[in-house]
Amino acid sequence: MTSTYHNPVMLSESIDALEIKKDGIYVDVTFGGGGHSQAILEKLGDKGRLFAFDQDEDAIKNEIKDKRLTLIRHNYRYLKNFLRYYNVLPVDGILADLGISSYQINEAARGFSLRFNASLDMRMNRESRLTAAEVVNTYPELELVKIFSKYGEVFNAKTLARKIIAARKDKKISDINEFRSVLNECSDKQHETQYYAKVFQALRIEVNDELESLKSMLAQSAQVLSSKGRLVVISYHSLEDRLVKNMIAKGKFEGDVEKDLFGNTSNRLFSSMYKKPIEATDEEIRNNPRARSAKLRVAERNEHD
Repeated sequence: MTSTYHNPVMLSESIDALEIKKDGIYVDVTFGGGGHSQAILEKLGDKGRLFAFDQDEDAIKNEIKDKRLTLIRHNYRYLKNFLRYYNVLPVDGILADLGISSYQINEAARGFSLRFNASLDMRMNRESRLTAAEVVNTYPELELVKIFSKYGEVFNAKTLARKIIAARKDKKISDINEFRSVLNECSDKQHETQYYAKVFQALRIEVNDELESLKSMLAQSAQVLSSKGRLVVISYHSLEDRLVKNMIAKGKFEGDVEKDLFGNTSNRLFSSMYKKPIEATDEEIRNNPRARSAKLRVAERNEHD
């Protein structure tokens, strides 16, 4: 399924990785345009169930009319709470297609793309208080440095933060063009597009608290999946992928793998199904450039009580 809202990345690979049982219970934590959800529903029988999450009101408009689907308009960080509320624990599989949707990028008013001039917004949930404009205009210099360094890996984060502080003293930076004029002073013209992308990524992650939400969802996935249940995650940048990789390999996000007195690995919640992440084919990348940076990781929940 393709959609004007969002063209799902590695659709067949991710659905195959779930190993869907006809009467199983599955969760799509990033509903978006409904492409992955539709494909899951096509594999389910009459008794199967699908629960989907999305905090974006525009995504909720794509709801698929199917009695087996329950669409939840909340951030996936509330995964366990809602599955407990619907009394469907444990579940057989979880699918996450992280990052930003094609629709959000292409919708000028959302403020996610440099291609349009619009207010500096970047909220995935438009009922949230924090916008990119508020970050740019109110955060102290050291906090801006931290955001651009940590979330965007921007090489001259200190210089950029100083330029922002100086610019906002004269006038509030309220839209993308005004922000772009600040970025122009800091970017290497040869790599301008990549530089802008890193800065926008950093702001978007901060505004939506994306990494903390992802960590929360991944930790909960180990609690809500049945033994042999599948976790399938598509990530688009190294910060996301590192969290997913560590959770699968170590059962935690930082530090070394814990071993017992006999040298056996303890705390292993998941087993990785592949040594390396799956990447999109050349053909898919030609048809959907967003797939270029995608990494698909697949894990199975180890036996537990």
